[in-house]
Amino acid sequence: MIYRVRARLKPGTEEGLLRRLTDGSVERQKPDGAEIVASMQRAVVTDAGEVVWTETCYCDPPLAHERATVLDHHFDSIETEATGGYERHQGKPLMAHLREAAGQQAVSTSRA
Repeated sequence: MIYRVRARLKPGTEEGLLRRLTDGSVERQKPDGAEIVASMQRAVVTDAGEVVWTETCYCDPPLAHERATVLDHHFDSIETEATGGYERHQGKPLMAHLREAAGQQAVSTSRA
């Protein structure tokens, strides 16, 4: 089943999420790692600061394993809704947002 997911990034977790999504650790996670990475690549950040994406999941409840291993560490207020297929949403790509936030965090840390 495919779900539309809406959530809020936890402040200060952007750099860690970006690292986990790009270093292969999430992608190697079985059985859902590749889908988590793909869904984060589809995700966007809306003007209201909400992150929205679609993701395939066969868990009951939806995204149970994904939440336990990745999502609950980096997102709050996670809501899921079944949908008929993958959707495109308006907003800034999450991966670009994470890269910008991680760069800002690195600059802040180096100045401290």
